Amino acid sequence: MVRAAGALCAVAIILLVGGCDEVLDATAGDPTAAPAPGGGVSGAGAPPGAGSALQVLGTLPIRAEDNSPPYKRNEFGTAWSDVDHNGCDTRNDILHRDLRSITTRSNDDCIVLTGELRDPYTTRIIRFDRGRNSSAVQIDHVIPLADAWRTGALEWTAKERLGFANDPENLLAVDGPTNQQKSDQDASEWLPPSPGIRCAYIARQVGLKSRYGLWVEQAEADAMRQVLQSCPQQPPLGMAAASG
Repeated sequence: MVRAAGALCAVAIILLVGGCDEVLDATAGDPTAAPAPGGGVSGAGAPPGAGSALQVLGTLPIRAEDNSPPYKRNEFGTAWSDVDHNGCDTRNDILHRDLRSITTRSNDDCIVLTGELRDPYTTRIIRFDRGRNSSAVQIDHVIPLADAWRTGALEWTAKERLGFANDPENLLAVDGPTNQQKSDQDASEWLPPSPGIRCAYIARQVGLKSRYGLWVEQAEADAMRQVLQSCPQQPPLGMAAASG
């Protein structure tokens, strides 16, 4: 049975910040505070909170990437498999969760035909219309599959990689062109255009890397730390496996 859309969080930002009935507010708690040169935060000297994303970041192994054998998408299984066996593929599960005002196919309420997305990466409102502009909304892996491969997933079993590729904690409906710009870049190479979401974005990457036993490269760790020093009490996200 496909889960009712009304029982899910309605917009993509909810997955990042970790609670329902929230909207993106780039000024709340001043998450946009820019890190000062050298990685500190102007006027801030707070140490990382116990159990914070910044603290968890310090526990991640730092290693060089390993891309031998080279990354191939098919190593993570068939795209958008129905891994939770709810009768709906992962892509449509995420569209149901992250879009609002959706319509579905009359004979198959799994298939999302139209909807509206408040993009967490740009804060823009984007209209999704299957068949006309389906690529306007894409499903992003917060930790790109290629990055996961290079930082430990190449050692996983096929079943583990399939689960990671379809883990809703690592998936967001986002603006298509922005997703294309991100590609497989890590935090040292790409951050969301909206500064207000960067703490939560990095906190989710940190939480997921910790849960899945992935490592970080030195430049990646440095970039993550710079972001999280502007929000030292930010908890990690994605640490717990999503419930079915």
